[in-house]
Amino acid sequence: MSPVTVYIGLGSNLDDPVNQVELALDELAQLANCRITAHSSLYRTAPMGPQDQPDYINAVVAIETSLEPVVLLDALQEIERQHGRERKGEQWGPRTLDLDLLLYGEQILDLPRLQVPHPGIKERSFVLIPLHEIAPQLVLPGGERLEQLLQGKESGEIYRLNG
Repeated sequence: MSPVTVYIGLGSNLDDPVNQVELALDELAQLANCRITAHSSLYRTAPMGPQDQPDYINAVVAIETSLEPVVLLDALQEIERQHGRERKGEQWGPRTLDLDLLLYGEQILDLPRLQVPHPGIKERSFVLIPLHEIAPQLVLPGGERLEQLLQGKESGEIYRLNG
């Protein structure tokens, strides 16, 4: 299989979130058959869902990979597990590390364990803004331009931490 460009969202709001995201970037760089081609700055964002939790640190990374989508998902979930991520079925709760497979080349997937493009990608400034930082001309499968998705999105709840 020839390499595909994949975008992964990273997020953490527990146990030193900046360190969690930076370590995850290092671990993603070490995955077999994967090569990081770009990563965004880190951003601090208010939590989605329950507000009685710490702010999140978010970023997006671009990777070239020859791994199949579900194999890559398994590798991402193993990294999450190594960071102490426990899946309790709680949506939008606090977590040590969240790695979301946002886009897998031009593919549209609707599998029991994986939907690509990620179902929340179009509504989440904490994904769209870092994604735009590293891929401003990106066109999503289905033809929507990233620039268009960003129009009208509030950026007041997202703060860039580094350049």
